[in-house]
Amino acid sequence: MADSKQHKYRQEIQQMMYVSGEAGEPSIETTAMIEEIVRQQVIEMLRACTELAARRGARAITINDLIFQIRDDAPKVSRLRTFLSWKDVRKNARDSDEKGGDVEMGVADDPAGAVVAGPAVEEATKKNKKAKVKLPWEPSSFYSQEVPERDDEEDEEEEEMNIITLQRLRKADERTKAMTREEYVTWSEYRQASFTYRKGKRFREWAGFGVVTDSKPSDDIVDILGFLTFEMVQTLTEEALKIKDQEDNWKERSGGESTGNKKRKLAQGIIRPTK
Repeated sequence: MADSKQHKYRQEIQQMMYVSGEAGEPSIETTAMIEEIVRQQVIEMLRACTELAARRGARAITINDLIFQIRDDAPKVSRLRTFLSWKDVRKNARDSDEKGGDVEMGVADDPAGAVVAGPAVEEATKKNKKAKVKLPWEPSSFYSQEVPERDDEEDEEEEEMNIITLQRLRKADERTKAMTREEYVTWSEYRQASFTYRKGKRFREWAGFGVVTDSKPSDDIVDILGFLTFEMVQTLTEEALKIKDQEDNWKERSGGESTGNKKRKLAQGIIRPTK
């Protein structure tokens, strides 16, 4: 049985799994197992970040320390850059609004960083495009002068990111096109599920801040971890669905399972922990 003191995100994980394609209701054991996997990944990342900071003679970890942990996953780094860019867009737009600017903002604050663009947002986006998130280990950072970007230029990371994003959008469209209005409203609400949003204290305790690392996390670090934890749950769910489909296809070809049994297993959830 899952320890309720340790496992704090059952509802959020259920919602993330539903958005990622899980049709059945996952068991407590399933959500606890996913939460533990995600938690261990976060702890390992924070430990590695702390070691990097110590090599620089610093106690506080930075966002570059965190992004360095996923540097080999180019599409994910590109998605994270997009997320951070939209975060800056929202911040700049809010600052303009506070100074008396007329800003049209979107209400969505999901891991994709969705924003409805008004005039101030469009202007902030232009500035953001020029001030792309730079990473110190990339070749472009080795030189004092920067090659101007062309408007029609798109690097390989962005192209691969767009392919993955389009695939996910197609899957989301397939899942939602047959939904009723009420079901779609629920699905849209579940897209906002987060380990970190308005749960800062709970997340810091859960992730081991103050134990794994003495560094006090900045808002950007918490936001990045919120983005990454959503991606972890999404990836685990998508991979589990692929494996389940492969198993079901094999059993159909081999005649090793009846349709009734498959339906019962689907209702139990995509991941069935061993006893």
